[in-house]
Amino acid sequence: MKLLVRDRLLGIGDDYWIEDDRGRKVFFVDGKAMRLRETFELKDMQGRILVEIKAKLLALRDTMVIERDGEALAKVKRKRLSLLRNHYRVELVDGTELDVSGKILDREFAIEYDGEMLADISRRWLTVRDTYGVNIVREDADPALLLAVAVCVIRLAEKERGDGDD
Repeated sequence: MKLLVRDRLLGIGDDYWIEDDRGRKVFFVDGKAMRLRETFELKDMQGRILVEIKAKLLALRDTMVIERDGEALAKVKRKRLSLLRNHYRVELVDGTELDVSGKILDREFAIEYDGEMLADISRRWLTVRDTYGVNIVREDADPALLLAVAVCVIRLAEKERGDGDD
């Protein structure tokens, strides 16, 4: 499944459709303004909230939390030791860990589980400016979760660089 995401998805209060590679609307991102912390909802075509993304308020390292049905699903944070490439760890509530690595700010990175690629995030196969693609490789993967992970690591990398203070 290939999805197209507008690059500046994460402005507070931004609302945006995520489309498939044929231009059909698949998901809706609802950026919530006027909240104490950054909050984004990823909704399906019927308006149901699939996941909610929140910046964690009290954490030693910048952390974002992905929730489903009001319950924590995953925590996303930068790995402590990552010298050459950006590395992020996604800790799912069931104990599963996903690894995210690559050139996050260039939108060229991968999401993996136990060495197996789940999704490839890239601008390589797109000609649309300010858009990146999320290619979900595994059929049994959770597209909403993988989109949320991509959004989180991009936001965390931008905040670390200092241009994420929208």
